Amino acid sequence: MLKLLWLIPVLPLAGFLVLALCGGRLSRRQVAWVGCGSVGTAAVTTALVSVDFFQGFPDRAFYQQTLWNWIDTSGMTVGVSWYLDALSLLMVAVITGIGFLIHLYSVEYLSGDDGYSRFFAYMNLFVAAMLTLVLADNLLLLYLGWEGVGLCSYLLIGFWYREPEYGTAAQKAFIVTRIGDTAFAIGLFILFTQLHSLSIQQVQTLAAEAWPIGSTRAVIVAALLLIGAVGKSAQLPLQVWLPDAMAGPTPVSALIHAATMVTAGVYLIARMHQLVALAPLVQETVAVIGLLTLLLAACSALVQRDIKRVLAYSTMSQIGYMFLALGVGAWSAALFHFLTHSCFKALLFLAAGSVIHSLHHEQDIFRMGGLRRQLPVTFWTFLIGAAAMSGVPLITAGFYSKDWILWSVWSSPLSHHWIWFGALLGTLLTGLYSFRLVIRVFFGEAHTLASGEPGFAMRVPLVVLALFALTIGFLEVPHTLGHLSLFSPYLSHVLPTLEIRAGIDESSETLEQIAVTCSALLGIGLAAVLFLPRFNFIERCADMPAGHALATWWQNGWGFDRLYDRLIVRPWLHLTRDSGEILDHGSKLLVIGAESCHAWLSHTQTGHVRWYAATVAVGTLVLLGLFAL
Repeated sequence: MLKLLWLIPVLPLAGFLVLALCGGRLSRRQVAWVGCGSVGTAAVTTALVSVDFFQGFPDRAFYQQTLWNWIDTSGMTVGVSWYLDALSLLMVAVITGIGFLIHLYSVEYLSGDDGYSRFFAYMNLFVAAMLTLVLADNLLLLYLGWEGVGLCSYLLIGFWYREPEYGTAAQKAFIVTRIGDTAFAIGLFILFTQLHSLSIQQVQTLAAEAWPIGSTRAVIVAALLLIGAVGKSAQLPLQVWLPDAMAGPTPVSALIHAATMVTAGVYLIARMHQLVALAPLVQETVAVIGLLTLLLAACSALVQRDIKRVLAYSTMSQIGYMFLALGVGAWSAALFHFLTHSCFKALLFLAAGSVIHSLHHEQDIFRMGGLRRQLPVTFWTFLIGAAAMSGVPLITAGFYSKDWILWSVWSSPLSHHWIWFGALLGTLLTGLYSFRLVIRVFFGEAHTLASGEPGFAMRVPLVVLALFALTIGFLEVPHTLGHLSLFSPYLSHVLPTLEIRAGIDESSETLEQIAVTCSALLGIGLAAVLFLPRFNFIERCADMPAGHALATWWQNGWGFDRLYDRLIVRPWLHLTRDSGEILDHGSKLLVIGAESCHAWLSHTQTGHVRWYAATVAVGTLVLLGLFAL
């Protein structure tokens, strides 16, 4: 079955081609079968391949499949080649599994949209690009998938292109991520010129042999890869595109945030971990960026009015936890949080989509309220997702992954205690903004009447993802709670295991878990006190001048958009406007010069044959003279 590996990215690509070429001739039912069926078949193929892979695992730690040589010139040989190991299999399983559930949900959610076939074509291409990215055996093929994901995000964010603001949001995402993509491309050029290879495995081996730890070249390349990862994963300072990306349909938001695009940066750093480890300064920067992003995004999530923007900022915050774990060397913990986050974030976005769908596309949480009785399935699934994201202890997957990250931060020799305290504050803020959302949407007075629960195609993904959000955390249970360890041994064949700092014992882990539990529960309790209608405390704070100013600042993303507008956008527009005027003047001068030359040369057209003959004779003598000289 391993030989079927090539089918996994090809099936969604084939679905895209069918829908792109024949979508206008297919009925909506046929479009749904092609769009969902291609990703669903890829998920089934992934399951078959994984069964065969695990039969030889761990003795056979990877499987490589080369289809053909793509480029073979001037010492550069790059093939269309797939590489399957524990890390890529994890990513493929999440992309195809959760991607299929999102496609199934979309069948009903987009059923009345005019661009039905176009939507599924873009979604299929999105999945195919992400699968190419994670299965690529070389960096050039990975970069092809990387750019494909960026293109699809532009197409899907601006899916409703008739609305100008949606097109602007798509352009913003495309342009901001290009900054990271350019840095990534420069890093690839340096790697090839220095190491003469683009194979992911060879590059890291050769780099470890050629470059000592902390060398300038290692730091430069690792920093360029980090900039690429920061752009795709919406981390500081390139995070500004993600909140505006909510312009796309809700299933697009779920796919971007849970299974594709924003996790690409996490995958890149994890895949290139040997190279990143050669640059300790860059690895520490990864941790600091993750910490700052998770705190700033959590504060912004606290004051948003749009239900999808709250979840967008929560994604930035949770990806920040993954970056934090990568930065302290807790590679497996970062990927475990990626797994749990994919489940509960897809669940939250799809449940939010059910709310929006039932309220006739209303997204303002202050116009909702009281929906727990009108939408019971949506309420309970959304509550499970919020609890998992908050890290409610023992019963949610988010608790186990987040606890693992905080324990790694506390015990890692690459970390500092102030980083741990910052991450702990992040758990409190997560509980606070998660349950603020639950209270505003599902409790209190109903401001808008819901049309009822969604249909079967939308409810099934919600229930399945809710089960995952509750149970998948049991793949890695710490010693203090039973020591069931399945995930870390699995990834240990690809990623190094974190070494515990000297002086750390089991009692420290117990105290850390108590602190994480108390922080999460305190955040949830504060949400009840601050946002339940009967207390009305937060409204009084918002009415104060200082509170209003702070809320406005956070609501606008800490002013990054305004800062970039003044430092980059306006100067660029001014420069291009002035250069345009200069070019206009230059073109006018050319026109004047051409007209003047024409007027002067026209005097030579006298109509006298003798004059023409004399001119030809003189010209011939001049040419002969030049030849003689």
